[in-house]
Amino acid sequence: MDFQLTEEQQAFRDVVRRWVDAEAPKDWMRELEKDEENYPFALWDKLKKEGFFGIGIDEEYGGLGGDIIMQMIFAREFARTAGGLLWTWGLTSFAGAKSVGLYGTEEQKQRWLAPMAAGDLRVSIGMTEPDGGTDVLGAMKTFAKKVEGGWVINGAKMWCTAAKVADRILLLARSEKNVEKKHHGLTLFFLDAKSEGVSASLLPKLGMRAMGSCSVTLDDVFVPDEDVLGEPGKAWYMLLPTLNNERIMVAAQCLGAIDGVLEDAVQYMKERKAFGKPIGQFQALQHYVADIATWQQTTELLLYYVSWLQSRGEECGVQANMLKMVATENAVKAADLGIQILGGMGYSAETDMQRYWRDHRILRMTPISNEMVRNSIAESLGLPRSF
Repeated sequence: MDFQLTEEQQAFRDVVRRWVDAEAPKDWMRELEKDEENYPFALWDKLKKEGFFGIGIDEEYGGLGGDIIMQMIFAREFARTAGGLLWTWGLTSFAGAKSVGLYGTEEQKQRWLAPMAAGDLRVSIGMTEPDGGTDVLGAMKTFAKKVEGGWVINGAKMWCTAAKVADRILLLARSEKNVEKKHHGLTLFFLDAKSEGVSASLLPKLGMRAMGSCSVTLDDVFVPDEDVLGEPGKAWYMLLPTLNNERIMVAAQCLGAIDGVLEDAVQYMKERKAFGKPIGQFQALQHYVADIATWQQTTELLLYYVSWLQSRGEECGVQANMLKMVATENAVKAADLGIQILGGMGYSAETDMQRYWRDHRILRMTPISNEMVRNSIAESLGLPRSF
């Protein structure tokens, strides 16, 4: 079993790394992240100029092609400096390369994938309900009523990242009221975010600030039939295959953050002096970076393994859940130790350690809480369902 990157993959990684260092350095990411009110359009434009939105989208639709491993490589390298700003790229890439690419008709692919690949279409995702959190299905109140030529949707969504600037929202809604099971009767829409009756407002938060997470209300919003993805009422069955990709992307972001933490910690320990010598000589701090490096290696190996399974089309739901849990917890632990190593400067907004912690703390709860992940892993081992 060989998880070594191919020559093509290594070359791609090196190109991305050089671009990140030159065009998306940490100090600029730090400045962009401070501004919660304004979306980082300048960063979007740089990604667009390089064609990075085409990663994972087939060449016949104007993309660059590439599988989950190529997406993982890009996400890791970009997150090393960008942290949560990775999702400037990731939202459209995930919705485009996976959702429309998997569920869309040929007409829908022609209509949406090309502008996504070109960086001309911004996407948000509307899954979570105000009363729901992890219980997406149980709390689903947003309802789509069938009418002539389309659907009328009423309801509300929470934590819709970049919804205020989105062109489309990948929206999950209940379309049948009397169902045998909670995952029945759900429909997926690729909603025009500028439709009459759609409104979005910012939700102030601890991290990932410049991405502008929003609450979205839908008041008699009409969606034409041609904007429905897949078969009405069967959305949950369609979404399941994309969950592994989402977990892999989150893990790649976390690994990139660990890369950034370790990079900054080692550099600071070489330069900073206390008690007449570099603090890198202090055994306690050496143990801290040894732990961070070990978490980095552990996360990398599991990420490559799960990405390899996914790229081969093998079932890897349990492994993807394990990966998400390990990666998010390692990233938060690494950033916390990074703050400790830098001391007061680690807590300062002038350095990135605090940003790495803030941007990744949320990922222990989303897109699924690590407690629910553990429930799922236990259930896969034959234990009774706990919820």
